[in-house]
Amino acid sequence: MEPVLVDGGKGTVELRTDGVIHLIWEPKVRIEMEDAQAAMAAVNRIAGDGTYPMLVDMATTENVSMPARSVFSVPCAASRIALLGTSPVDRILANFFLGVHVPPCPTRFFTSRTESMKWLQETGK
Repeated sequence: MEPVLVDGGKGTVELRTDGVIHLIWEPKVRIEMEDAQAAMAAVNRIAGDGTYPMLVDMATTENVSMPARSVFSVPCAASRIALLGTSPVDRILANFFLGVHVPPCPTRFFTSRTESMKWLQETGK
């Protein structure tokens, strides 16, 4: 399936051939509530009636507003979520979210794409 541009243009979502939804945020993006809502709507639209593991590529994300973080706590078509980042700032953003909000499904932060994909493709763990 071809990537779908998230309304507002700050990211793309695709359902990959390996059965993983991939949300990629643009570099240096500031994610506001409307952006988070648009991304989750795109995820749900692509998933149809199914649920899939989701990889969120948040490397170089500049900021996630407090209202946007609350949107990411609402259940969506993701069965588990791997947050993939590369910097200490990415880790701080992810840990802050995980510490303040209860994710709607198992969610972990990774700096390794290989490890994040391995975890996403585990079942029942």
